[in-house]
Amino acid sequence: MPLDSPSPHLNPVKPPVGEHAEKAQDVQAMFAQIAPRYDLLNRVLSLGVDVRWRRAAAQEALLLRPERVLDVATGTADFALELKRRAPEAQVIGCDFVPEMLEIGRRKAVQQQLDIRLEEGDALALPYPDACFDAVTCTFGFRNFARYAQGLSEFHRVLKPGGRVVILEFPPPSPGAFGALLRFYFRHILPRVGALVSGNSGAYTYLPESVLAFPDPARLALLMHAAGFDPRYRLLTFGIAALHVGDKR
Repeated sequence: MPLDSPSPHLNPVKPPVGEHAEKAQDVQAMFAQIAPRYDLLNRVLSLGVDVRWRRAAAQEALLLRPERVLDVATGTADFALELKRRAPEAQVIGCDFVPEMLEIGRRKAVQQQLDIRLEEGDALALPYPDACFDAVTCTFGFRNFARYAQGLSEFHRVLKPGGRVVILEFPPPSPGAFGALLRFYFRHILPRVGALVSGNSGAYTYLPESVLAFPDPARLALLMHAAGFDPRYRLLTFGIAALHVGDKR
């Protein structure tokens, strides 16, 4: 199947409606604008450490040897491509609601000669049937969801019994000296560097705001449990990132 061909069961993406519409549209427009320099900014702003974080997440996602994996909020498909490199026998589908990001991901897949499918879809209303994936992943996109519980409910719905969800995110900085340093970086350094490289100051003002408003790791684990997962998590690089893993009950 060609890389850009739609899944036979995929429905057209509908514009977001209801209470999450405004946030969804703002996030969609913001990521469309920064898409061309998104990968570069990830490397620069994380000093390259994000590559190691993604590898740790991929190991967790592939531990049970899934045959079919969905990467939600896949963006430019960095993580979907990582999954395919590590598990060439698995079918990997990336889903995102920003066409500009997906187009970059498709070009990368062709360049790297990796056969993945990239499709448009809303994470809060995934266009896939119940119980059709062995693993669902979401790296650095979950905090952009307007409703976390609904996103987790969708992950649970499309997973097969015993399937696994893996979420890699930036938690709010912890109390203490290192947390204070991290908050300073998020609030003052990151927005300036991000605006300089991307030309979009709003996007990298939004990033620290979204991190500081995100549930702490223990709270996210509770939300996962309420959604029907048996969750666990660990902090990475002194708590800059958090890796949550949940198996469907």
